[in-house]
Amino acid sequence: WVEPGQTPEFDEYTVVVKSRWTKAEHPFEWPSAAHFSGVIGASHKTGYSIFAIDTPPTPGLENLSEQGKHTPLDAEIRAAIAAGSAGTLFESGPLRNFSDSVMTTVKVDDAFPLVSLVMMVAPSPDWFTGVRNVDLSENGAWAQSKTLDLVAYDSGGDDGTTYLAPDKDTNPKKPTSEAATPHFVINGAVVPVGSVTFIKK
Repeated sequence: WVEPGQTPEFDEYTVVVKSRWTKAEHPFEWPSAAHFSGVIGASHKTGYSIFAIDTPPTPGLENLSEQGKHTPLDAEIRAAIAAGSAGTLFESGPLRNFSDSVMTTVKVDDAFPLVSLVMMVAPSPDWFTGVRNVDLSENGAWAQSKTLDLVAYDSGGDDGTTYLAPDKDTNPKKPTSEAATPHFVINGAVVPVGSVTFIKK
């Protein structure tokens, strides 16, 4: 039992990712093999981030954004867990059928109330999507559900400018930024590539 106004010790959320990355909404060079890599993320406290705007990517984020692989990002998250900055790591398989969704679960608690996750926008040079520092508490209690748009980001690890660009490593790495190419910005507006919903179990 939890007193009114207090969050319980921990709560579990179902994480549901859906795609909006379609030829209709993203017509510029849309690739026929479009898919998302598996989700990888963590619950964590303030001060930890899987990705940060205006900060060069970690080796883990770079490999995720270029290859869709969860290594060594999973090791970076486990190191953060060992250091007390993150609570749990969660993952899913890839999302290839865009009429479907991909699901996983994450636990949050008072010590680690924030959630961040990423997945590769594939194929691409180093583009990914995700959310960071999502606070699932509202007015002292855990939210029943929360839905956020997924926009595309450029990790800063590769200089390619098209989905199928050859590997062209950036050295030194550029800061991670919101992707600003015509693939994702149409008539001056950022068009999300999907959505993520957190549903309290």
